[in-house]
Amino acid sequence: MNNYRTFLFVPGIKQKWFDKIPTFGADGVILDLEDSVPLHLKGEARGYVAEAIPHLCSKGINVFVRINKEEEFDLEDLRAVVVKGIKGLVLPKLYGPDDIESISKVLENLEHDQGIPLGTVKLLPILETAKSMQMAYEIAICERVIGIAGLSAKNGDVARALGYKWTNEGLETLYMRSKVVMAARAAGILPIGGLWQDVHNLDGLKRSAAFNRQLGFAGELILHPSNVSIVNEIYSPSEDEIIYYRGLVDAFELAESNGETAIMYQGEHIDYAHVKTAREILAIYQQLHQTIK
Repeated sequence: MNNYRTFLFVPGIKQKWFDKIPTFGADGVILDLEDSVPLHLKGEARGYVAEAIPHLCSKGINVFVRINKEEEFDLEDLRAVVVKGIKGLVLPKLYGPDDIESISKVLENLEHDQGIPLGTVKLLPILETAKSMQMAYEIAICERVIGIAGLSAKNGDVARALGYKWTNEGLETLYMRSKVVMAARAAGILPIGGLWQDVHNLDGLKRSAAFNRQLGFAGELILHPSNVSIVNEIYSPSEDEIIYYRGLVDAFELAESNGETAIMYQGEHIDYAHVKTAREILAIYQQLHQTIK
């Protein structure tokens, strides 16, 4: 599975922004047909996005599209954007696994029509209704789902659904965010956080993203290109961490060769469990390093 530290929203109506997308450095880009597009321009945006997908994919961009949903997901959106190269769809305002099942059936037909291997187009549901948050795990285990997004934005759909009053400290969304992380991890998919709205308040972004990372999120949805590098850094192992974990593995392997598997390293007890964690973090670092190169 790809490491998606950042999913950057780009409004589908902002065609002039599309050529700049490869310079933004986001791990994934979400071309948005939903809330960032005026109602009377939905068709125009759909055309722009459909045209942009093959071009962006040819440049190695991981392209996702957020489609519209009222009672059902918008079929016109789906017919326009399910083309070769697209990585997946971002799903708003779903209620439960039945929504995933219904869109998956449509995707099977569209993939067949486009000559795309079945199951190629993945899904990233945004849990924006109270029911979807309650059913986070049931949604997370559905086929095609590669992650679930549990957002803690101010005055957005999640705030309205749960009735919370937003604070900088985020205590009001701590349970919801932790539940999303646990559901995603239990299902073996990505827990995705966000969404920092005060995009020019970079110190606030750093604090918010660092806390989400501490909770166990793997990445975040973001709204502005200036936020990409900050969030990428927070969700990447630091040089100090890499030095620490390499030393831990080396010390353990030396001890193991001498018949010991429970040792002290920099004043702390370590055993196989700690080495497994260290190796996973080193593997993430290696994958990210190769991607950057």
